Amino acid sequence: MKKKSILLAAFATLAVVGCTPKDTGNANDDVIGKPEVKVEDGRFTPEVMWGLGKMGETAVSPDGTQLVYAATYYDMEANKGNSELYLMPTAGGEAKQLTKTSQGEFNPVWKDDHTLLFCRGTQIVSMNVDNQTETVVAENEGGFEGFKLAPDGNSLIYIATLPVERPDHLEKLYAGLDKTTGRINEDLMYRHWDCWVDEYPHIFLLSLENGKGDVANAIDVLGADQPFECPMRPWGGTEQFNFSPDGKYIAYTCRKKTGKEYSLSTNSDIYLYDIESGETRNVSEGIMGYDQNPVFSHDGKLLAWESMEHDGYESDKLRLMVLNMESGEKTDYTADFDYGVSGITFTNDDKEMLAVVMYRGMNEIFSFDVATKAIRQVTKGQHDVNGFSINGNTIYANQVSHQYPQEVYTYNVQDNEGAGSKLTTLNDDVLSQVRMGKSEERWIKTRDGKDMLVWLIYPYDYDSTKTYPALLFCEGGPQSMVSQFWSTRWNFEVMSGAGYFVIAPNRRGCPGFGTAWCEEISGDYGGLCMQDYMQSVDVLTKEVKQIDPERVGACGASFGAFSIYWLAGHNENHRFKAFLAHNGMFNFDQQCLETEEYWFTNWDLGGTYWQTENPRVRKSFAQSPHLFVKNWNTPLCVVHSEFDFRIVASQGMAAYNAAKLMGLEARYLYFPDETHWVLRPQNSLLWHRNFIDWFDKYLK
Repeated sequence: MKKKSILLAAFATLAVVGCTPKDTGNANDDVIGKPEVKVEDGRFTPEVMWGLGKMGETAVSPDGTQLVYAATYYDMEANKGNSELYLMPTAGGEAKQLTKTSQGEFNPVWKDDHTLLFCRGTQIVSMNVDNQTETVVAENEGGFEGFKLAPDGNSLIYIATLPVERPDHLEKLYAGLDKTTGRINEDLMYRHWDCWVDEYPHIFLLSLENGKGDVANAIDVLGADQPFECPMRPWGGTEQFNFSPDGKYIAYTCRKKTGKEYSLSTNSDIYLYDIESGETRNVSEGIMGYDQNPVFSHDGKLLAWESMEHDGYESDKLRLMVLNMESGEKTDYTADFDYGVSGITFTNDDKEMLAVVMYRGMNEIFSFDVATKAIRQVTKGQHDVNGFSINGNTIYANQVSHQYPQEVYTYNVQDNEGAGSKLTTLNDDVLSQVRMGKSEERWIKTRDGKDMLVWLIYPYDYDSTKTYPALLFCEGGPQSMVSQFWSTRWNFEVMSGAGYFVIAPNRRGCPGFGTAWCEEISGDYGGLCMQDYMQSVDVLTKEVKQIDPERVGACGASFGAFSIYWLAGHNENHRFKAFLAHNGMFNFDQQCLETEEYWFTNWDLGGTYWQTENPRVRKSFAQSPHLFVKNWNTPLCVVHSEFDFRIVASQGMAAYNAAKLMGLEARYLYFPDETHWVLRPQNSLLWHRNFIDWFDKYLK
């Protein structure tokens, strides 16, 4: 009873006044407004986290005087959120709400200094921002996933989906069976990440007359007989295509493969579509990895994109590839730069290309001089820049850190390691009530003498005279950097608010520390990366006397959860007192045939488990956690979700069952309606409450 009372008190640290949204001036009861959040004791809890607004896409007016951004607020009782558009001066000041509907607005695009286009429901809408009058630009029964406006404003490209057609020999089997739920597949890639592949996206060119267009007259840029994804699932959006500045061409990303061929290859290409002739050519032919996200220079002479070298290696270095449109010459601007790029943008004078670089634990903006290829760092700080745009000489960066969710910061194009200035204030009223735990950059020596960055997050109520429990955070990916990210699942400040130190290593396999460091994990899942985890705990529990070495737990998702299962089988000295694994790989033999992206198995594990003549395969599969269950000796909480098609739910169920059969204290949290992530507000709160309760039980 005592434990229960303490737990309920922790849940009550957030008060949402009235438990209903503010009046938004709309009679529609489904409109979700900004809640009034009061934090009672300065503790950042899951409930406080879900009371924050989530900033989405941003756009600056052509004259550079106005910023529009999307913001989503959540209603916990309704178990959903709703996105609205807000407008503020770029000089700073109050933001005003532009939209107040229950449908959710996204993808804001400026047509001119007074006209804003955006998506809402099944429509693309145009708004005069001066008086907020609206007109419908286009309507599509299946909705729009996003769009881009042509430079002259007389046409646009939109994303919509087409159904996957059954072949005739299967279609006849369904005759008269309109209520059957059966699926017949004769190829691979029949489901992907979190959905069945029943449709695929295409981009369509729509002409506008008097500001309006009829989708019945839109042109399918790929062609109706091309059953390929553009943009590519599951991550691709409007960044995967662009108009040329003269409006004559469309550059787009596509992997022109389906089924088994698709499941084995990452070889996408950049295609150039001639709007007048309808002809298409492949401008990245011969480059065998991912080629994506094409961007034209303002004068149209150059086309840049993100390019990977190797087919099948999804975490290969993202090179900055530039095509001279006149000569056809391709240049790799990162040939002598050991870090990858994303979000390439030309400066207004086309003299530089700016891009986000994963760099030593942070996402920073770097500049690449077009003429000299000189590279310089534009931004520097304990933060992540997740995207940016340029207007004149001003950079508008979408920025986060361990201590704050996304806000817009401004920089100058000519900055050298600039600190930036905060422009938006979306969550200042709530965060001003919170005492965040300090996030500290620490470099330690690995067991083989390498330098490794470990983030150390302090408990929110840190007192140097006391000792605290700690959690080792195991990153997913596996090739994913532990950066200054902000998340509604793995939120270090929620862990800090619960009274924990967090140890978050950038172990072997994390990008941002050079190609060799990233590549060292492939084929060696149970090797140096696992040593890095254990070394992080051993070093920091010695260096930081306020960490109690007898109260250390470990948690992680995806590859991070594999890490938990593996560490559970190698916990002989009881370094860890409790584990939590979310959606992780438990049995490699099982995972090898249950997943959908087989290029991943082939590259990272060396192939399929029956290829025993391959020494890399033998080494990889010998590290499967299920082979070490006999060594398990520590309480384990398993979390898994039904709609995770990347690592299916049976993996988690098998791990939990194994723990119970071993006689261990174990818990299984199962979500029948979630994916590789936990996205629904109430499910997320249950996830976090379970997380805190589990570790409190064994570490406090």
